[in-house]
Amino acid sequence: MLILGLESATAEVGCAIGGHEGVLASSHSARGKRHAENLTPAIEFVCRQARVELSEISCVAVDNGPGLFTGLRVGVASGKAIAQALRVPMISVSSLDLLAFPLRFTDRRIATVIDARRNEVFWAFYRQVPGGIQRISEPTVGSADDLAAELQAQPGDTLLAGDGAVRYADTLSLRPGIEVAGGDHAYPSARSLVQLAHAKALREDWVRPEQIELLYLRKPDAEINWSVREGA
Repeated sequence: MLILGLESATAEVGCAIGGHEGVLASSHSARGKRHAENLTPAIEFVCRQARVELSEISCVAVDNGPGLFTGLRVGVASGKAIAQALRVPMISVSSLDLLAFPLRFTDRRIATVIDARRNEVFWAFYRQVPGGIQRISEPTVGSADDLAAELQAQPGDTLLAGDGAVRYADTLSLRPGIEVAGGDHAYPSARSLVQLAHAKALREDWVRPEQIELLYLRKPDAEINWSVREGA
């Protein structure tokens, strides 16, 4: 089984191909808001690197959010179009889960934090379990101060990941034991998407393209702005 994973919920856009042999090829780039321009060439690139024809793909996996509205829609719409053209099933994974997965070997609590713009962040908490991670809170949207207060109230050490954690590091790291993960942990990874999707595929946890639901957690910015104008 070959899985094509498309990730576009944040400022970075990525794709990867893999299956039972692991991830065969991946590509990630962060070039502003050019998700639509970058995604198709990235898919062609990973197909060449993996020596795979797009027609050989047997499942398409997408990040269903939360994340930036426009980028999220680009990845999911592209995934649906490919799945429908190839007549293959789809799998969706949360962007917050994708951020937590690479940190599955830590014994600390994990908090994944995505910059939601408008001085807000999306977040969720996780813990290590045998074989991976487990989400222990529902995805939430709020201010960085809201999250900081929650972190302050929880005992023990917490490891933060995501571009929201990087942007608001000074606000969130108010006490010893709260640390922002460095390296490549600022954005959800298409490699993690393929790995988590493969585990779901083994359980036949499929969805049809029309069944993919996006996790926005709040109204799109354009809708918020229009509401503000009407109120004014």
